[in-house]
Amino acid sequence: MKEINSKNLRQTFLRFFEERGHAVIKSASLIPENDPSVLFTTAGMHPLIPYLMGQTHPNGKRLTDVQKCIRTGDIDEVGDNSHCTFFEMLGNWSLGDYFKEQSIRWSYEFLTSPEYLGLDKNRLAVSVFAGDEDCARDEESARVWQECGIAKDRIFYLPKKNNWWIAGATGPCGADTEIFWDTGKEKCCDDCSPACDCGKYIEIWNNVFMQFNKQPDGTYLPLAQKNVDTGMGLERTVCVLNGFESVYETDVFKPAIEKIEELSGKKYGEDEKTTRAMRIVADHVRSAVFLIGDDMGIVPSNVDQGYVLRRLIRRAVRFGNQIGLNKGDLTKIAEVYVDIYKDVYRELVRNHAKIIEELNKEEEKFLHTLVGGEKEFNRVVDRLDGDVIDGATAFKLYDTYGFPLEMTVEFAKERGLKVDEKGFADCFAEHQKLSHDASGQRFKGGLADSSEATTNLHTATHLLQASLRKVLGDEVAQKGSNITPERLRFDFSFHRPMTPEEVKEVEKLVNEAIDRKIPVVCEELPIEEARNRGAIGLFGDKYGEVVKVYTIGDVSMEMCGGPHAANTGDLGKFVITKEQSSSSGVRRIKAELHKD
Repeated sequence: MKEINSKNLRQTFLRFFEERGHAVIKSASLIPENDPSVLFTTAGMHPLIPYLMGQTHPNGKRLTDVQKCIRTGDIDEVGDNSHCTFFEMLGNWSLGDYFKEQSIRWSYEFLTSPEYLGLDKNRLAVSVFAGDEDCARDEESARVWQECGIAKDRIFYLPKKNNWWIAGATGPCGADTEIFWDTGKEKCCDDCSPACDCGKYIEIWNNVFMQFNKQPDGTYLPLAQKNVDTGMGLERTVCVLNGFESVYETDVFKPAIEKIEELSGKKYGEDEKTTRAMRIVADHVRSAVFLIGDDMGIVPSNVDQGYVLRRLIRRAVRFGNQIGLNKGDLTKIAEVYVDIYKDVYRELVRNHAKIIEELNKEEEKFLHTLVGGEKEFNRVVDRLDGDVIDGATAFKLYDTYGFPLEMTVEFAKERGLKVDEKGFADCFAEHQKLSHDASGQRFKGGLADSSEATTNLHTATHLLQASLRKVLGDEVAQKGSNITPERLRFDFSFHRPMTPEEVKEVEKLVNEAIDRKIPVVCEELPIEEARNRGAIGLFGDKYGEVVKVYTIGDVSMEMCGGPHAANTGDLGKFVITKEQSSSSGVRRIKAELHKD
């Protein structure tokens, strides 16, 4: 097996699939475009949903990428060996082109060929769908794996809960085949398989074969376009294949851990509490760097993505304090990450100053909050009837003031008090359930929602941005959008509140464009030609060499993924319902379309 680190795994993966006719596409933003169902891009397939649903991708039917992802549903698990909030997902895609056989053969070649990863085939195991009353056993995948060279006793047939993919209760779905690395541990039992949690088999790659559309009545109909969607977690794969105990030993974390050791004077691994705190700081600072440094970057706030970012930074400060980090040390750790990723994600270099500024500002705010939290704790004690702080109060101290349970317990102990830790756990479990749902572990669509209402509102955002630029000037650039069938929310860069007259003028311009009943024209153009024609690109360097350009007469020309109405006359009356601040230097407009 070759030496595998993050850099050569990224490069080797993309080179392999590019040589096999796949267009290398850039990572999409961590902030989903026009998707109200999730806060962040949570998987490699997320930005490609419209194309998996049948839209034509400008770069063709074979794609490969390394996608930036954020998942925060398990944020409180960070600190163990494997959980990360930010991670990179390697993927290759077939949009109605090749299917199971070619996908599996390429996966096997990439993993075992000496030219690529050079893994021992005898240490690989795979799982395939066992079949049930709805869909047949996946004998084709099993056959192809055997023909490649995987021994029959290393192919495991597992049920839907293990080897079936679907985004929600209904919609595109299909069997998958998962690839595992055998760690060499002894079997836990005679029936030991990749379905066990014993640690013998660790997943490194998942190939999803979308070929059905599950109906509301529970039946499965064949999809007109069969797709392949694969995912290989970069950090996890580097960890597993190097035999590391945790992802924090990999090259993307090790320099940051070393910086934390230098700043804190403590040693990683010296005890469980120190190790966990260092991992949390390393993970959360990395995530904050990518969220602030994204070209659609966000800043800490009390709502939506900004709230999650704020929580990550404040947890990093809190656990940093436990190991002796001082004010300003988070930015020194952030500098390490900018250096690690500067050649892969140039947006971190472009937004370097913003990353440092926002980290410093949020740390300063939180230090004041901690002081306030201690005052609140003292007020709780003064009002206490008895010697037990109830769970709901302890959780409020945690959620509102940043006090971890152990801090509340410690303060209480000093005063001869106890804390209802079970009550806290119940409140925490409920909070975690809500966070899990909000953070987007389940997503159903965004741009895949091509209903007439959503499509019309999407088109209206183009008219809105063009009108804002006409009224307010070229300072205006899209900083985010969120569309449901009922309304649009559009964030844009601007340094002050709009006047009522400016709001009315923007609304008027949009409605004038609607009244003109202008056709919406889509072209696929080389990106340089699109830019030379004056097309606006909203999301930095996310685009490939060929892009879709939507032109609305002389009003708007944008690079965009869709969906769009065919004519502005289809939209209805445009009504701005609110103009407000979103964050520093960013304004927010909420608007609706009313049918006559």
